[in-house]
Amino acid sequence: MTTPIIQTTNLRKTYMLGKVRVEALRGVDLRVEKGDFLAILGPSGSGKSTLLNMIGALDKPTEGKVFIEGIDVSTLDDNGLADLRRKVGFVFQFFNLIPRLTAKGNVELTMAIPGLGKKERGKRAEELLETVGLKERVGHKPAELSGGERQRVAIARALANSPNFLLMDEPTGNIDSKTSKEIMALVIRLNKEKGMTTIVITHDQHIAAQAKRKVQMLDGLIIREEVS
Repeated sequence: MTTPIIQTTNLRKTYMLGKVRVEALRGVDLRVEKGDFLAILGPSGSGKSTLLNMIGALDKPTEGKVFIEGIDVSTLDDNGLADLRRKVGFVFQFFNLIPRLTAKGNVELTMAIPGLGKKERGKRAEELLETVGLKERVGHKPAELSGGERQRVAIARALANSPNFLLMDEPTGNIDSKTSKEIMALVIRLNKEKGMTTIVITHDQHIAAQAKRKVQMLDGLIIREEVS
């Protein structure tokens, strides 16, 4: 059996909210193969974002393990974690673009590819923006872009370091339904044509229906899984 690109075993996360003990994850086992397109669904508070943060090494579990390409994340030091995060493409609901930078500048800023000079970074940023359909908008700042265009910039930025997989937290939550369909069509194309392993958190059943796999979370547990 091949090594999965992502695997979690008995993943648990507990924290205190004031004096209240919250069990955000209560023993999550998940296996994601290279090239998968996985949708994670569930109500607010079900543990979806907590799970995504664990997979992306943005937070540490209370118990259990996260393996990325067979590597136990808990064994990595700060430098190792930083290297790992550069291999992950993050796309968030609120875009998180830097207002004073152009679309091209936002994509260039995150590049951490050794030996890539300024000219090469600029060229790669332009190529990525063309990939997401923004060839004519490279010089525009976020305030000059629509919500859908800003999310396309965020996707281009997430691809800047040739990540091993994409983690998307409600990527269409701040855009209209028509633009949402366009964004997801782009994500599906990246998955099919580039083989980009993708995990997306969503409340939208229409988006989830397009994923190869779907897992339903409730109260910190995976309660159901479907494969298309």
